Amino acid sequence: MSKKVLPSRRLSVAPMLDWTDRHYRYFARQITRNTWLYTEMVTTGALLYGDVARHLRYDEAEHPVALQLGGSEPDELARCAKLAEQWGYDEVNLNVGCPSERVQKGAFGACLMAEPALVSDCVKAMRDAVGIDVTVKHRIGIDAVEEYGYVRDFVGRVSEAGCTTFIVHARNAILKGLSPKENREIPPLKYDYVYRLKRDFPDFEILINGGVKTNDEIATHLEHVDGVMVGREAYHNPWLMADWDARFYGDAGEPASRDAVIAALLPYIEQRLAEPGAQLRHIARHILGLYQGQPGARVWRRMLSDSTLLKGADGSLLLAARDRVARD
Repeated sequence: MSKKVLPSRRLSVAPMLDWTDRHYRYFARQITRNTWLYTEMVTTGALLYGDVARHLRYDEAEHPVALQLGGSEPDELARCAKLAEQWGYDEVNLNVGCPSERVQKGAFGACLMAEPALVSDCVKAMRDAVGIDVTVKHRIGIDAVEEYGYVRDFVGRVSEAGCTTFIVHARNAILKGLSPKENREIPPLKYDYVYRLKRDFPDFEILINGGVKTNDEIATHLEHVDGVMVGREAYHNPWLMADWDARFYGDAGEPASRDAVIAALLPYIEQRLAEPGAQLRHIARHILGLYQGQPGARVWRRMLSDSTLLKGADGSLLLAARDRVARD
Protein backbone atom coordinates (compact mmCIF):
# COMPACT_ATOMS: atom_id res chain seq x y z
CA MET A 1 0.00 0.00 0.00
CA SER A 2 1.43 3.41 -0.96
CA LYS A 3 1.95 5.92 1.80
CA LYS A 4 -0.49 8.82 1.97
CA VAL A 5 0.91 12.06 0.55
CA LEU A 6 0.64 14.70 3.27
CA PRO A 7 1.63 18.34 3.57
CA SER A 8 4.90 19.05 5.32
CA ARG A 9 4.91 19.88 9.03
CA ARG A 10 5.95 23.42 8.16
CA LEU A 11 3.11 24.70 10.37
CA SER A 12 1.26 22.91 13.15
CA VAL A 13 -1.02 23.68 16.08
CA ALA A 14 0.27 22.37 19.38
CA PRO A 15 -1.50 19.72 21.45
CA MET A 16 -3.20 21.60 24.30
CA LEU A 17 -5.07 19.82 27.08
CA ASP A 18 -8.77 20.76 27.22
CA TRP A 19 -8.39 22.92 24.12
CA THR A 20 -7.42 21.01 20.98
CA ASP A 21 -10.34 18.59 21.04
CA ARG A 22 -12.08 17.49 17.86
CA HIS A 23 -14.35 20.54 17.81
CA TYR A 24 -11.47 22.99 17.86
CA ARG A 25 -9.59 20.96 15.25
CA TYR A 26 -12.56 20.95 12.89
CA PHE A 27 -12.87 24.72 13.35
CA ALA A 28 -9.15 25.25 12.71
CA ARG A 29 -9.31 23.13 9.58
CA GLN A 30 -11.86 25.53 8.09
CA ILE A 31 -9.23 28.29 8.33
CA THR A 32 -6.17 26.40 7.08
CA ARG A 33 -6.01 23.42 4.74
CA ASN A 34 -2.39 22.33 5.20
CA THR A 35 -1.51 22.92 8.83
CA TRP A 36 -0.99 19.84 10.99
CA LEU A 37 -3.41 19.49 13.89
CA TYR A 38 -2.62 17.63 17.10
CA THR A 39 -4.97 16.09 19.62
CA GLU A 40 -4.87 16.80 23.30
CA MET A 41 -2.48 14.45 25.07
CA VAL A 42 -4.19 11.09 25.62
CA THR A 43 -2.67 8.74 28.16
CA THR A 44 -2.08 5.10 27.39
CA GLY A 45 -4.29 4.16 30.33
CA ALA A 46 -7.20 6.15 28.95
CA LEU A 47 -7.02 4.19 25.70
CA LEU A 48 -6.25 0.75 27.07
CA TYR A 49 -8.78 0.85 29.91
CA GLY A 50 -11.22 3.59 28.90
CA ASP A 51 -13.55 4.67 26.12
CA VAL A 52 -11.43 4.48 22.96
CA ALA A 53 -14.02 6.09 20.71
CA ARG A 54 -14.41 9.09 23.01
CA HIS A 55 -10.70 9.79 22.84
CA LEU A 56 -9.97 8.95 19.20
CA ARG A 57 -13.02 9.98 17.19
CA TYR A 58 -12.49 12.84 14.78
CA ASP A 59 -13.86 14.23 11.52
CA GLU A 60 -12.20 13.21 8.25
CA ALA A 61 -11.81 16.91 7.43
CA GLU A 62 -9.19 17.18 10.16
CA HIS A 63 -6.39 15.49 8.18
CA PRO A 64 -3.48 15.82 8.55
CA VAL A 65 -4.08 15.03 12.21
CA ALA A 66 -1.74 13.52 14.81
CA LEU A 67 -2.46 11.75 18.08
CA GLN A 68 -0.28 12.73 21.03
CA LEU A 69 0.27 9.99 23.58
CA GLY A 70 1.38 10.20 27.19
CA GLY A 71 3.03 7.14 28.65
CA SER A 72 6.33 5.46 29.46
CA GLU A 73 5.73 1.72 29.00
CA PRO A 74 6.97 0.62 25.55
CA ASP A 75 4.44 -2.18 25.17
CA GLU A 76 1.49 0.03 26.15
CA LEU A 77 2.63 2.81 23.84
CA ALA A 78 3.00 0.33 20.99
CA ARG A 79 -0.57 -0.91 21.52
CA CYS A 80 -1.88 2.64 21.58
CA ALA A 81 0.12 3.61 18.50
CA LYS A 82 -1.52 0.67 16.74
CA LEU A 83 -4.92 2.03 17.75
CA ALA A 84 -3.95 5.42 16.32
CA GLU A 85 -3.03 3.81 13.02
CA GLN A 86 -6.21 1.74 12.93
CA TRP A 87 -8.29 4.87 13.51
CA GLY A 88 -6.57 6.59 10.61
CA TYR A 89 -4.30 9.10 12.34
CA ASP A 90 -1.43 10.39 10.23
CA GLU A 91 1.15 10.48 13.03
CA VAL A 92 1.59 9.42 16.63
CA ASN A 93 3.55 11.77 18.88
CA LEU A 94 5.12 10.95 22.24
CA ASN A 95 4.81 13.63 24.93
CA VAL A 96 8.16 14.23 26.62
CA GLY A 97 7.44 17.84 27.47
CA CYS A 98 4.51 18.16 29.85
CA PRO A 99 5.77 19.30 33.29
CA SER A 100 2.62 18.89 35.39
CA GLU A 101 2.97 17.01 38.67
CA ARG A 102 -0.01 14.82 37.77
CA VAL A 103 1.79 13.68 34.63
CA GLN A 104 5.04 13.16 36.57
CA LYS A 105 3.22 10.86 38.97
CA GLY A 106 2.49 8.71 35.94
CA ALA A 107 6.23 8.73 35.16
CA PHE A 108 5.88 10.36 31.76
CA GLY A 109 5.97 13.79 30.17
CA ALA A 110 8.99 16.05 30.71
CA CYS A 111 10.52 13.86 33.42
CA LEU A 112 11.30 11.34 30.67
CA MET A 113 14.01 13.68 29.38
CA ALA A 114 16.12 12.28 32.21
CA GLU A 115 15.72 8.79 30.70
CA PRO A 116 16.63 9.01 27.01
CA ALA A 117 17.26 5.26 26.82
CA LEU A 118 13.68 4.59 27.95
CA VAL A 119 12.32 7.14 25.47
CA SER A 120 14.34 5.39 22.77
CA ASP A 121 12.81 2.05 23.77
CA CYS A 122 9.33 3.60 23.67
CA VAL A 123 9.90 5.04 20.22
CA LYS A 124 11.30 1.77 18.89
CA ALA A 125 8.31 -0.17 20.22
CA MET A 126 5.90 2.23 18.54
CA ARG A 127 7.82 2.29 15.26
CA ASP A 128 7.90 -1.50 15.20
CA ALA A 129 4.13 -1.57 15.65
CA VAL A 130 3.00 0.95 13.04
CA GLY A 131 3.74 2.31 9.59
CA ILE A 132 2.78 5.91 10.35
CA ASP A 133 5.31 8.45 11.59
CA VAL A 134 6.34 8.36 15.23
CA THR A 135 7.57 11.73 16.52
CA VAL A 136 8.69 13.15 19.88
CA LYS A 137 7.78 16.49 21.48
CA HIS A 138 10.16 17.55 24.23
CA ARG A 139 11.82 20.44 26.06
CA ILE A 140 15.42 21.65 25.80
CA GLY A 141 16.15 20.50 29.36
CA ILE A 142 14.77 19.97 32.83
CA ASP A 143 15.22 21.88 36.07
CA ALA A 144 18.61 23.60 36.38
CA VAL A 145 20.22 21.89 33.39
CA GLU A 146 21.30 24.73 31.11
CA GLU A 147 23.81 23.12 28.77
CA TYR A 148 22.93 22.72 25.10
CA GLY A 149 24.64 19.35 25.17
CA TYR A 150 21.79 17.91 27.27
CA VAL A 151 19.16 18.29 24.55
CA ARG A 152 21.69 17.43 21.82
CA ASP A 153 22.51 14.14 23.52
CA PHE A 154 18.83 13.43 24.19
CA VAL A 155 17.97 13.82 20.51
CA GLY A 156 20.97 11.77 19.48
CA ARG A 157 20.03 8.89 21.79
CA VAL A 158 16.34 8.86 20.81
CA SER A 159 17.22 9.01 17.13
CA GLU A 160 18.94 5.63 17.49
CA ALA A 161 15.42 4.16 17.64
CA GLY A 162 14.68 5.60 14.20
CA CYS A 163 12.91 8.82 15.18
CA THR A 164 13.79 11.64 12.80
CA THR A 165 11.16 14.26 13.71
CA PHE A 166 11.60 16.24 16.91
CA ILE A 167 9.26 19.00 18.08
CA VAL A 168 11.19 21.13 20.54
CA HIS A 169 9.64 23.49 23.07
CA ALA A 170 12.51 25.94 23.46
CA ARG A 171 12.27 26.17 27.27
CA ASN A 172 13.39 24.04 30.18
CA ALA A 173 10.72 22.24 32.16
CA ILE A 174 10.88 22.95 35.89
CA LEU A 175 9.54 19.78 37.46
CA LYS A 176 8.98 21.13 40.97
CA GLY A 177 7.75 24.53 42.06
CA LEU A 178 6.18 25.85 38.85
CA SER A 179 2.69 25.25 37.52
CA PRO A 180 2.21 24.18 33.88
CA LYS A 181 1.20 27.78 33.09
CA GLU A 182 4.34 29.13 34.76
CA ASN A 183 6.39 26.55 32.88
CA ARG A 184 5.15 28.11 29.65
CA GLU A 185 6.17 31.60 30.74
CA ILE A 186 9.00 31.70 33.30
CA PRO A 187 11.85 29.53 31.95
CA PRO A 188 13.59 31.63 29.28
CA LEU A 189 13.14 30.80 25.63
CA LYS A 190 16.33 29.61 23.97
CA TYR A 191 15.49 29.46 20.30
CA ASP A 192 19.19 29.25 19.45
CA TYR A 193 19.32 25.79 21.06
CA VAL A 194 16.71 24.55 18.58
CA TYR A 195 18.52 26.20 15.69
CA ARG A 196 21.71 24.44 16.78
CA LEU A 197 19.88 21.10 16.81
CA LYS A 198 19.02 21.59 13.16
CA ARG A 199 22.65 22.41 12.36
CA ASP A 200 23.90 19.39 14.31
CA PHE A 201 21.26 17.04 12.86
CA PRO A 202 20.70 18.40 9.33
CA ASP A 203 18.96 15.24 8.14
CA PHE A 204 16.34 15.35 10.91
CA GLU A 205 13.07 17.27 10.81
CA ILE A 206 13.30 19.84 13.60
CA LEU A 207 10.21 21.85 14.61
CA ILE A 208 10.30 24.75 17.06
CA ASN A 209 7.63 25.55 19.65
CA GLY A 210 7.18 28.11 22.38
CA GLY A 211 6.10 31.74 22.54
CA VAL A 212 5.35 32.20 18.84
CA LYS A 213 2.70 34.89 18.30
CA THR A 214 3.06 36.43 14.83
CA ASN A 215 3.49 35.31 11.25
CA ASP A 216 6.68 37.35 10.98
CA GLU A 217 8.10 35.37 13.91
CA ILE A 218 7.13 32.16 12.11
CA ALA A 219 8.93 33.33 8.97
CA THR A 220 12.07 34.09 10.98
CA HIS A 221 12.09 30.65 12.62
CA LEU A 222 11.63 28.95 9.25
CA GLU A 223 14.96 30.40 8.17
CA HIS A 224 16.57 28.07 10.73
CA VAL A 225 14.32 25.03 11.24
CA ASP A 226 11.89 22.87 9.28
CA GLY A 227 8.65 23.81 10.97
CA VAL A 228 6.94 25.92 13.60
CA MET A 229 4.35 24.71 16.08
CA VAL A 230 2.06 27.43 17.44
CA GLY A 231 0.11 26.98 20.64
CA ARG A 232 -2.12 29.40 22.50
CA GLU A 233 -1.95 32.17 19.93
CA ALA A 234 -3.56 29.84 17.35
CA TYR A 235 -6.34 29.18 19.87
CA HIS A 236 -7.06 32.69 21.13
CA ASN A 237 -6.42 34.43 17.80
CA PRO A 238 -7.32 31.74 15.26
CA TRP A 239 -7.44 34.11 12.30
CA LEU A 240 -3.64 34.20 12.54
CA MET A 241 -3.88 30.91 10.62
CA ALA A 242 -5.79 32.46 7.70
CA ASP A 243 -2.55 33.45 5.92
CA TRP A 244 -0.67 30.24 6.55
CA ASP A 245 -1.68 28.29 3.43
CA ALA A 246 -0.71 31.04 1.01
CA ARG A 247 2.32 32.44 2.85
CA PHE A 248 3.97 29.30 4.15
CA TYR A 249 2.71 26.54 1.85
CA GLY A 250 2.41 28.44 -1.43
CA ASP A 251 -1.21 27.28 -1.63
CA ALA A 252 -3.05 29.37 -4.22
CA GLY A 253 -6.47 28.01 -3.24
CA GLU A 254 -9.40 30.07 -2.07
CA PRO A 255 -8.45 31.93 1.12
CA ALA A 256 -10.63 31.48 4.16
CA SER A 257 -13.34 33.95 5.09
CA ARG A 258 -15.12 34.21 8.40
CA ASP A 259 -18.51 33.81 6.71
CA ALA A 260 -17.30 30.62 5.02
CA VAL A 261 -15.99 29.26 8.32
CA ILE A 262 -19.36 29.87 9.99
CA ALA A 263 -21.18 28.27 7.05
CA ALA A 264 -18.97 25.17 7.33
CA LEU A 265 -19.61 24.91 11.05
CA LEU A 266 -23.41 24.80 10.71
CA PRO A 267 -23.74 21.24 9.32
CA TYR A 268 -20.98 20.10 11.66
CA ILE A 269 -22.90 21.49 14.64
CA GLU A 270 -26.10 19.82 13.46
CA GLN A 271 -24.32 16.46 13.26
CA ARG A 272 -22.68 16.83 16.65
CA LEU A 273 -25.88 17.95 18.40
CA ALA A 274 -27.49 14.71 17.26
CA GLU A 275 -25.02 12.83 19.49
CA PRO A 276 -26.08 11.93 23.07
CA GLY A 277 -25.25 14.61 25.59
CA ALA A 278 -23.93 17.10 23.05
CA GLN A 279 -24.51 20.82 23.61
CA LEU A 280 -23.60 23.85 21.54
CA ARG A 281 -21.39 25.21 24.34
CA HIS A 282 -18.99 22.31 23.81
CA ILE A 283 -18.25 23.70 20.35
CA ALA A 284 -18.89 27.41 20.85
CA ARG A 285 -16.20 27.78 23.52
CA HIS A 286 -13.55 27.04 20.89
CA ILE A 287 -14.61 29.69 18.40
CA LEU A 288 -14.83 32.74 20.67
CA GLY A 289 -11.71 34.22 19.05
CA LEU A 290 -12.98 34.15 15.47
CA TYR A 291 -13.33 37.93 15.38
CA GLN A 292 -10.36 38.70 17.65
CA GLY A 293 -9.15 42.24 16.95
CA GLN A 294 -12.12 43.03 14.71
CA PRO A 295 -15.12 45.32 15.27
CA GLY A 296 -17.84 43.30 16.94
CA ALA A 297 -15.44 40.83 18.57
CA ARG A 298 -16.86 41.56 22.00
CA VAL A 299 -20.47 40.94 21.03
CA TRP A 300 -19.47 37.69 19.27
CA ARG A 301 -17.73 36.43 22.41
CA ARG A 302 -20.57 37.58 24.65
CA MET A 303 -23.33 35.88 22.66
CA LEU A 304 -21.44 32.61 22.28
CA SER A 305 -20.55 32.40 25.96
CA ASP A 306 -23.92 33.50 27.37
CA SER A 307 -25.30 30.50 29.27
CA THR A 308 -28.89 31.69 28.74
CA LEU A 309 -28.47 31.99 24.98
CA LEU A 310 -26.55 28.70 24.75
CA LYS A 311 -29.13 26.65 26.61
CA GLY A 312 -30.83 24.42 24.04
CA ALA A 313 -29.31 26.47 21.18
CA ASP A 314 -28.24 25.21 17.76
CA GLY A 315 -26.24 26.68 14.88
CA SER A 316 -28.69 29.52 14.45
CA LEU A 317 -27.01 31.24 17.41
CA LEU A 318 -23.85 31.58 15.30
CA LEU A 319 -25.87 33.25 12.56
CA ALA A 320 -27.49 35.62 15.04
CA ALA A 321 -24.09 36.50 16.49
CA ARG A 322 -22.62 37.02 13.02
CA ASP A 323 -25.49 39.37 12.13
CA ARG A 324 -24.90 41.34 15.31
CA VAL A 325 -21.22 41.62 14.45
CA ALA A 326 -22.12 42.93 11.02
CA ARG A 327 -24.30 45.65 12.55
CA ASP A 328 -21.72 46.82 15.09
